[in-house]
Amino acid sequence: MKYPFACFWLLLGAVVLAQLLSSCSSPDSKSGPEPINPNATPEARALLKFLYDIKGQYILAGQHNYINTGSKYTEMVNEITGSYPVVWGSDFSFCFQGEGYQDFQHCGPLNVSDPADSAYLLKVTPTEIRDKLIEEIKKKHAQSHIITLMWHGCYPPEGDCCHGSSIWAFEKRPTPAEWEQLVTPGTELNTAWKKQADVIAGYLKQLQAANIPVLWRPYHEMNGVWFWWCNHPGENGFKKLWIMMYDYFVQKHQLNNLLWVWNTNAPRDIPGDEAGAYEKFFPGLDYVDILAADVYRKDYKQSHHDDLLKLAAGKPIVLGELGQFPDPAVLDQQPHWEWFMTWGYLLVRSNDEATIRAIYQHPRVLTLNEVARDQRGNYQIK
Repeated sequence: MKYPFACFWLLLGAVVLAQLLSSCSSPDSKSGPEPINPNATPEARALLKFLYDIKGQYILAGQHNYINTGSKYTEMVNEITGSYPVVWGSDFSFCFQGEGYQDFQHCGPLNVSDPADSAYLLKVTPTEIRDKLIEEIKKKHAQSHIITLMWHGCYPPEGDCCHGSSIWAFEKRPTPAEWEQLVTPGTELNTAWKKQADVIAGYLKQLQAANIPVLWRPYHEMNGVWFWWCNHPGENGFKKLWIMMYDYFVQKHQLNNLLWVWNTNAPRDIPGDEAGAYEKFFPGLDYVDILAADVYRKDYKQSHHDDLLKLAAGKPIVLGELGQFPDPAVLDQQPHWEWFMTWGYLLVRSNDEATIRAIYQHPRVLTLNEVARDQRGNYQIK
C-alpha cells in the first residue's frame, strides 16, 4: 500500500465520524431527541431523557390529585400497596359559579368538595388554592415525584370562574368563526385568552424558578365532543390553539421547564360521546414532546396503543388518565405506555384493592421507591 499512514488516519476519521453520527439524537435513539423547546431547562431535558431510557421496558405508576385535596389519593395508594406512585398529577382547575355544581364535582372544581364526599362549596379563591397547589408540588418534587399538570379552563372571556357548562360545552362549542377569532392575534377573544393564560403561566413560572420540570398537558381530550376546545379538527382547528399556547408560553413567558404532553382521548364511536382519530387533531411532532391517551371504561383496545405509537414516530406515549386499571396482561401486550395516571377518586371507585395491588406489583411498573433523582435532576432506576 502506497500511503499506509494516510489510510490509517482516514480510516480512523471515518470510525470517529460514524460514532459521532450514531450518538446524535433521533426519535429512535435511547437518549431520545431534543425537547421541542430548544431552551428547555436542564431539569426538563433530564426528565425527557429518563422517559427515553425506560421506553418499552417500564411504566411509571401515577396518580391524579384534586387541587383542593393535596396528596390525598397519592397517600391512599401507599396505604393500599405500601408504595407511592412516581407521577404526581393535579389541575389548575376553575372556580365554579352558579347552580348545579354537583353535576361537575367529578372533575374537581377548585371550590367544590372532593368527588368522593358529599357535594358542597368551599370558601376559597383561585389564588388561595393555587398557591397551596404550588407549595404541595414543591414538597412532592423534593420527594422525587415527577409532576404532571393540566388545566380545566373556562371559555376565555369568563376568566377563572364560570359554570361548568362553559367548559363542558357540547353543542355550544365555538363556531368556526369564533374559533378563528380565538386564534387570531388582536381580536377581543384572543386578548381574553391571553389574559386567562397569563394567570396560569405565572404559576408555572414559580415552578420554573424552583427548578421543577412539569409534564404539561393542557386542553386534554381535544378529539372528543365535550369541552369547548374539543372537536376542532384540521389545520385551522385545535392545532392552531395548541401552537398558539406553545408560542405564547415559550416566547412571551419564557417557560422552559415544560415538556409538552399532547393528551387525546382513546378514539370511540359512542353517539354523543365520540372521540375522533388521533391524527385529525395532531399539531405535529415539532410541537409535542409526549403523546397521551385517556382510557376509560376499561377500553384498552390494542389499536389505542398501536395507532398512537405510530403517530409518535419514536416519541414517548403514555396513559394520561384512566379509571379502571388494565388487566396485567394488557401491559405486556402494550409495552410502550410510559406512565399511567389514575383519575382521583376512581382509584377506589373503579378498582378494588386487590386489583390496585396487582398493578403496582407488576414487574414492569415502577414505584417511587424504585426511582432515584440526583441533585442535577437526573433520574435513574435503583
